[in-house]
Amino acid sequence: MEENKYAELVDRLKAAITDGLVFVGLMFLVTNIFSTMENVPTSARIIAFIGIFGLYEPLFVSLFGGTIGHYVNGLRVKRDNNLKKNIAFPMAIVRYFIKMILGIISLFTVSSNDESKAIHDTVVHSVVIKVK
Repeated sequence: MEENKYAELVDRLKAAITDGLVFVGLMFLVTNIFSTMENVPTSARIIAFIGIFGLYEPLFVSLFGGTIGHYVNGLRVKRDNNLKKNIAFPMAIVRYFIKMILGIISLFTVSSNDESKAIHDTVVHSVVIKVK
């Protein structure tokens, strides 16, 4: 990679909206699957909810370098000291947790630094870059 183009706030918002649509689609799919079964245990519903909302982003970011929203919008989440490597799963969990706690506040910091890092990126040493 020659010169890296860091994701701007609008790029990140587009990815978040796309991921929101993915969440809705996954919830619709799971709901339809559960509706075909009789007596679905509450624990199965809880596991499905946790899987969709708690593991989707950390798993995709650590394994593939981004969520479906990132990919659709040409973004990747990488280590800030090695743009060829994805962040590790534990760091992806921390990143996601901070992102959920701080919400939009974290994203407002994107424009305040040269690498367009949000607070959650700074904490785990990640960066979101644009790819072709």
